[in-house]
Amino acid sequence: MSLLFVNENNAIIGMEENRCYVKYSDGMRKIVPIETLESITIMGHAQMTTQCVQECLKRGIAVSYFSKGGNYFGRLQSTGHINAERQRRQSALYESEFAFEIAKNIITAKLKNQGVVLRRYEKSGKVSVNEALKMIHICREKITYCKTVSEVMGYEGQGAKAYFDGLSALIDSDFRFQGRSKRPPKDEFNSMISLGYSVLMNELYAKIETKGLNPYFGFMHKDKEKHPTLASDMMEEWRAVIVDSTVMSMINGHEIHKEDFITDLDEPGCFLTRNGIKLFLSKLEKKLQTEVRYLSYTDYPVSFRRGIALQLDLLVKAIETEDASIYKPIEIR
Repeated sequence: MSLLFVNENNAIIGMEENRCYVKYSDGMRKIVPIETLESITIMGHAQMTTQCVQECLKRGIAVSYFSKGGNYFGRLQSTGHINAERQRRQSALYESEFAFEIAKNIITAKLKNQGVVLRRYEKSGKVSVNEALKMIHICREKITYCKTVSEVMGYEGQGAKAYFDGLSALIDSDFRFQGRSKRPPKDEFNSMISLGYSVLMNELYAKIETKGLNPYFGFMHKDKEKHPTLASDMMEEWRAVIVDSTVMSMINGHEIHKEDFITDLDEPGCFLTRNGIKLFLSKLEKKLQTEVRYLSYTDYPVSFRRGIALQLDLLVKAIETEDASIYKPIEIR
């Protein structure tokens, strides 16, 4: 399947003879057969023809809109996969024992994955992050004794602070950062993971919809206007595994450089340039296509993208049986 990223202003995305095309301002054209197209991501001020919009809606092709700096605006939404009965079951489980168990399982796995990522980069560097690893381990242990989702998320926050402190110590010295910053990202590292998380959120949002679930009915993140909390929930186990490891690989592998970022845009913060976005999205796409054997219930390799879909199949089974133990978060080694 093909994923189309368009990050050039004034590009036109249209349809002709059962093919999707992108016409750039310099006259260049890119052609993608509509049968192979899974999603379109527009970053900036590209235009899409009405014919192309209608074809995407009919075929269930996800179309997402981001700012040039990577802020997520929204998406085209088809009604083809709505399952009202399944969504009623999903909504009824909010603030239940099911939601608590899902939160415990996912955050425990997330903390373990963060520890694995830190140890990988600790081995390849000369800096010890033992204190960060100790704190992450303590947070994992504390979750065992939690009684509420709020307590679980409290330890998630403590673990996340230790984790990002560890990453900052392990990253190339030119890209050192002071903790997590979001709106706006204050440095190159945060700029990359913010965009990466937006892309990952978009992946999850689309797949949640195809399973007939509601992206806005989450279990552990609190309800927030305009925020797809279920997508946020399901993203937790994948953040370090897919996005953070990709960013660290690019920076420490010198695949991206200071000149691939800009800080003098109209909005304050640090953002990827057009070339930086191209480099990062290409690397992230390769990561999503990478086949691994991390899912506990498969004896064959699957890509990370396929793994996300399989995990959502598992979530559907858990919701329909109201049995949280069915859901097994991904854990890397």
